[in-house]
Amino acid sequence: MTLTADSTPPLPANDRPDAPAHGGTVDYVVEQLRDGMLQGRFAPGQRLVEADLTRDLRVSRGPLREAFRRLSAEGLIEIVPHRGALVRRLTQREMTELFQIRSSLEALAARLAAAGVADPEVRARFEADIAPIWNDNPRMASLDYIDENHRFHDAIVAASGNAQLLRLTRQLRLPVLMYQLIGSLKAENIAASLAEHRAIARAILAGDGEDAERCVTAHLRRAVGIAEAMPERVFGR
Repeated sequence: MTLTADSTPPLPANDRPDAPAHGGTVDYVVEQLRDGMLQGRFAPGQRLVEADLTRDLRVSRGPLREAFRRLSAEGLIEIVPHRGALVRRLTQREMTELFQIRSSLEALAARLAAAGVADPEVRARFEADIAPIWNDNPRMASLDYIDENHRFHDAIVAASGNAQLLRLTRQLRLPVLMYQLIGSLKAENIAASLAEHRAIARAILAGDGEDAERCVTAHLRRAVGIAEAMPERVFGR
């Protein structure tokens, strides 16, 4: 299905409520829209059409507009006068700044995780969470790759044992960031990222906080370089 800038894709059948009462809360609408962005149903820069969404979600405009306000506060959408709600498209500067902040926070998380895996339960959970990175199947620029990437980075922060760090890093890892870049990633970019993920994991499992921190910093620094080298059309203004 081809989407235009002003079209809203229909929700999958199993995501649609059977009656307005089921989907009549703001929380439900927020969840559906956020999941749509995470799963690529709504693309960066796409306008979220109120008429389409009220029909598909079976809600009135009031809950939908409140959901828009919440998602705007999270940085996932932007409200543009005379156009309505659009899935946020980051500028190059915004993207670079987010990567810089993430680099510092995730370097800290990696150092803490390297200490945390001394606990057998933390280690077992970390190993289970990162298991997909040891799969040698080639990765494609796809939703599956984005999901694996998010899960790996979440696993590091979870192993750090710092709940506030997990909350902050998830806020900074805006879904629109990866979906905005995914179409421009090459196979060699993804292969290099996977190799770096494995190096980070080995350092954490070895309990080497200094090496884990260094590997994470280098990994995110390379990601910034890839983003900065992408064409202007990828970014917002």
